[in-house]
Amino acid sequence: MKPAKIFFFKAHPIGTAVRLHVSLRLFLLLVAVFLFSFFIMDRAVADTPIIGIDVSGVEGKMLDNVKAALTPPPGVIRDGAVNMPWLERFVYRIPQNVKKALKPFGYYHAKIKTGMEKTDNGYTVRVKIEPGNPTLLTDVKISVQGPGAQEDRLKDFAGSFPLKKGDILNHSLYESGKARLRQTALDMGFQDADYTVSEIRVSLERFSARIELVLDTGPRYFFGNIDIKGGDIYPDAFLRRYLALERGGDFSYEKIYKTKLNFINSDRFRETVIIPHKDRADALQIPVTIRLTPSPPKRLRFGIGYGTDTGPRTSVHYRDLNVFGKGHEIYSDLILSESIQSWAVDYRLPGRNIDSFTGFQANLRKENVSSYKSEIASLEANRTRDLGNGMIGTAYVRLQKEDSTVGEQTANVKLVLPGLRFSIQHYDNLIRPRRGYRYVFELRGTESFLGSDVGLVQVMASGKLLFPLPWQLTATLRTQGALSYERDPLSSLPASLRFFTGGDNSVRGYAYQSLGPTDSNGTVVGGRHLLVGGAEIERALPKNWAVAAFYDTGNAFNNLSDINLFQSIGMGVRYYTPVGAIRLDVARQIDVDDPSFRIHFSLGFQL
Repeated sequence: MKPAKIFFFKAHPIGTAVRLHVSLRLFLLLVAVFLFSFFIMDRAVADTPIIGIDVSGVEGKMLDNVKAALTPPPGVIRDGAVNMPWLERFVYRIPQNVKKALKPFGYYHAKIKTGMEKTDNGYTVRVKIEPGNPTLLTDVKISVQGPGAQEDRLKDFAGSFPLKKGDILNHSLYESGKARLRQTALDMGFQDADYTVSEIRVSLERFSARIELVLDTGPRYFFGNIDIKGGDIYPDAFLRRYLALERGGDFSYEKIYKTKLNFINSDRFRETVIIPHKDRADALQIPVTIRLTPSPPKRLRFGIGYGTDTGPRTSVHYRDLNVFGKGHEIYSDLILSESIQSWAVDYRLPGRNIDSFTGFQANLRKENVSSYKSEIASLEANRTRDLGNGMIGTAYVRLQKEDSTVGEQTANVKLVLPGLRFSIQHYDNLIRPRRGYRYVFELRGTESFLGSDVGLVQVMASGKLLFPLPWQLTATLRTQGALSYERDPLSSLPASLRFFTGGDNSVRGYAYQSLGPTDSNGTVVGGRHLLVGGAEIERALPKNWAVAAFYDTGNAFNNLSDINLFQSIGMGVRYYTPVGAIRLDVARQIDVDDPSFRIHFSLGFQL
């Protein structure tokens, strides 16, 4: 006898207040790196009845389907009491509903027994299921006919159909395999593809079934002339960089959808409409019209804010997406805060595809934080290319003049700093992601023969992973590391080439850039290497709110054999807006002699 699976449904009567109970738990230091320290769960008032459903005899997806079929109707609970006629009617229909829930899995002969017991706070309905013998497939015939019958891709899909002779008949696998085969034909340009035969023949007496599918592809269509209208402020060659389709290529709505996304994601167009004219097809070539409504290319935005890393700050952001009417881009950012002042200009020339460009940057930056003071003037030229499979590669050369003071160490250096950077990123939603990742790898270095005052090589890498959990939870894991090999002593390196940590986006509970190796006076002077990690679990709440618990650890250090990682735990509140999340965190240092609390506040995207 398999153990019973019990699940409960709690009804919330109309007009009854729902209390939110928050239970707070400290993280277990070694085991619970990213376990929640508190949960917010909806609980109804104490006298609300509970209808429990106790199911035995099935498990896995079959149990999930049965559970979905056995949700009590809302009328079972009225005015804080069980409506017995409704409950009895619900129990009476359980065998019929369970049989329907099991048929998609090939079980047509299930036997169901039901019972009902009174409990202290409601009723428990017991459902005992005997699935019976499954229906097995005695024959599976999948074939393709028409002009695409000899296409290897279609033959491979037909040959790899998810159901084979001898398998249990599973309607879900049948429907998904059937849909995938036809969609493959559509993506290859066979726009009239459809099934001339689509049969499942079931013999209830013999517990057997036969499947026959015949897909007729019809003729293959191609993209014809592609006419772009409404985007006249941009050169035609520039606009065609966004096309995921080409004249003469296999016609596919997937390529049309990707093209539309490319235009939308460019942030240059308020509206994009793509119309294929199949009724005008000439020699199986379908012309396409793309209608664009451009957004204003010039934008000026002012901002004010506050961050615990920077203090009060104000910013001015200017952007022009169509310099000289050629689709060139220019960005200019001025940021003034208590500890950081910077002005940056970035000019980009578009490449052959949308993820490729050549950029030129100028930057003036002044920092005055707890660990160092630094003044930087730099020029950079870079080339960014799409490397395929979502990977972006950037090669750059930076000319930099920096004057910095770290503790009692002063560095006034000139740098010619070449580097390579590779990144890959994918999120299901840029405003409030629940699933996704971002990985970055960077190699940079310089030597005196390039004209630099110092010589070193640095390798840096970072990663971030998001994935959903049950109960509206989202887990975030992140890590960052760096290694340095320098020819000169650390005291000769400017602050920008040393590593520090601490702050809103690294180890919360500590001030911005306040962690790292110290000198003889106890002043943090930064290190050659870096290791930072963290885990966070967030629980979604209504109306764009969320609560979170987190664990952070990390430090900068000089020797791989002597790593001392600082740690913190904390809780936070999130409010998601179209311009990024507002984050308020309270972090507590752990594993130190005199732990303290620190509040962290930030606004913006943290991808």
